[in-house]
Amino acid sequence: MFGTDGYANATMTKVCARAKLTERYFYESFSDLDALLVAVFENVIEEATEVVLAAVEDSPADARGRARAAIGAFVEFLTDDPRKARIAFVEALGSNALATRRYEAIATFADLLGDQARAFYGPPREAERTLRLSSFMLVGGLAETLIAWLGGKLDLTREELVDDCTDLFVATGEAALRISADR
Repeated sequence: MFGTDGYANATMTKVCARAKLTERYFYESFSDLDALLVAVFENVIEEATEVVLAAVEDSPADARGRARAAIGAFVEFLTDDPRKARIAFVEALGSNALATRRYEAIATFADLLGDQARAFYGPPREAERTLRLSSFMLVGGLAETLIAWLGGKLDLTREELVDDCTDLFVATGEAALRISADR
């Protein structure tokens, strides 16, 4: 319901009717609709994380191959089921209950990206500041880019979006290494 009708149109009665549950059963698991929305969001983020990590594990060993596998898997995950994209991006932007959780999800993905970059590039300790900064910029930027693309603001096919974002991720990673080396 959150992924199709949106949180603003959801009520306890509608959710329970669609799930074929009584409100009593609902309250055994959730305190209110906000708690359910957070749980659904967390499930989407957990699934996305698993999909991305599996794609990276099975990807080619070069920077572009790994980045493309991760970005492609993430975009595919969100676009194959538009309800998940709506929950991850649209509903997350309009919900006070999800504001903190959305930031935490971006931080988690930035940490995952940083871990992958460390494992791939093996950046020296002095690169940590630049690595952390660029990880947040890339993950946050990808999220905002996907919101724009899903909203029809970017005239790109899914493949063009993945390819262009991949190129930007790789170029940013290489630039971050150069910046750190120059310090």
